[in-house]
Amino acid sequence: MARKPGHHLPFERIALLLQGGGALGSYQAGVYEALAEAGVHPGWVSGISIGAVNSALIAGNAPEHRAQKLRAFWETVTAPALGPFGTPYNPMIQNLDEQTHRLLNQTRALGIMMLGAPGFFSPRPPLMPFLPSAQPGSVSYYDVSALKTTLERLVDFDRINSREMRFSVGAVNVRTGNFIYFDNATMRIRAEHIIASGALPPGFPAVEIDGEYYWDGGLVSNTPLQWMFDQRPREDTLALQIDLWSARGEMPRDVIEAESRIKDIRYSSRTRAATDQYKHNQKLRIAVAELLSQLPAKQRQSEHAKLLEAESDNKVCTIVQLIYHSQTYEGISKDYEFSRRTMEEHWSTGYADAMRAMTHPEVVRRPTRTEGVRVFDFSRGKETKESTSA
Repeated sequence: MARKPGHHLPFERIALLLQGGGALGSYQAGVYEALAEAGVHPGWVSGISIGAVNSALIAGNAPEHRAQKLRAFWETVTAPALGPFGTPYNPMIQNLDEQTHRLLNQTRALGIMMLGAPGFFSPRPPLMPFLPSAQPGSVSYYDVSALKTTLERLVDFDRINSREMRFSVGAVNVRTGNFIYFDNATMRIRAEHIIASGALPPGFPAVEIDGEYYWDGGLVSNTPLQWMFDQRPREDTLALQIDLWSARGEMPRDVIEAESRIKDIRYSSRTRAATDQYKHNQKLRIAVAELLSQLPAKQRQSEHAKLLEAESDNKVCTIVQLIYHSQTYEGISKDYEFSRRTMEEHWSTGYADAMRAMTHPEVVRRPTRTEGVRVFDFSRGKETKESTSA
C-alpha cells in the first residue's frame, strides 16, 4: 500500500515505540525503512536501550535521511572488529544449514565478547572490572565512549531539541531504582541520555547525568508502551509497537535454547498484557465519557462527576504490534551477535514484516468511537486483528 511522503493519516498522533534488544535492533531499522516508504511518519518516537539509539537516529535527522543514517549506524557497529584483518561479509553465501549458521553466529558472538563492536563498545583491561573503582562510570566489562562519538556523528541533537518530533527514552536511576524517561518535551536531550538508556550492567557502565547515575531502562521495563498510554492529554493515536523479544515461543530442546527462551520472556515486558489492560481501561473511559454526557448540567458539576470526567475521554487508538521471532540458530548470543550477515537478516525481516502489515488498509484507518481500541498483532506466520467496543 504505497503512500506518498507527507500523506496525512486520520490520527492526532502517530507514535513509534521501540523495544530494547541489542543486536536485534536492526529489525527495527528495517521496519522504519518500510514505514517511511509507505508514507507512515511518526510524530513521536520512544525507545529503550537499542530502541533509544534507533529513536535518536530517526528523530535526529530529516525524514529523507533517516533510513540512510540508520544504515550508517548499523554498518558501523557490524563491521569486522579487526578491520581489514577480519572476515568480511560475503552476501553471496546464502542458504546455510542450521548447524553451519549456528556455528558462524556463535563464532562471531565470541569475537564480539573479546574485541567489542566498532563505533559502539570495546573491552576494558581484563582485571579492571573486578577492582574497586572511585569512578562509577568505569564499573563494567566494556567502555562505550565510542558510542558517544558515533551518535554525535550521526544524530543532530539540535534537531531533536527543536521538538519537531517528540522524543522519549527510558532509563533507571541506579541509586533509587526509579524508572525515568528523558523527554524532549521537558528537557534538553544529549548523547548521554541515549547511552544511559542502553547502559545494561555489568556489560556497560552507569552513565552520569546531572549528578545521578543511570542504567538501561530494560531493567524495569523494556518497552515504552505504558509511557505512551499514561501521557496527557490523550489523543486519537496510531501506535506502532516494534518488539524484539517474543513472550510466546516453543518449548526449549536444550539448555542453550532454554537460556534464550528466558531472555525472550524477561525482556518482552509483557507487551500483550499491557495492551490488553489498556484496551480494558480505555473501554471504561469511553463508557464514562458517554454516561457523563447524558447527565444534567447540574449533576455534572458535582465533585464525583468532575473526578470521573478528569479520567474519562472518548479518544480512540489503533495498536500495531510487530514482533521479531528469532531463529533457533541465533541462540543465547542473539542480542550481542553484531555481525553484518545477521544484521542484514534482521533488517530484511523487519522490512518485510512492516510491508506486509501495510498491505492491510484497516491498519491506518481510525477506529470509530464505538470500536474504541483496535489491535493488529502481526507475528511471524500469523496475523490477528481484534477490536474493543465501548
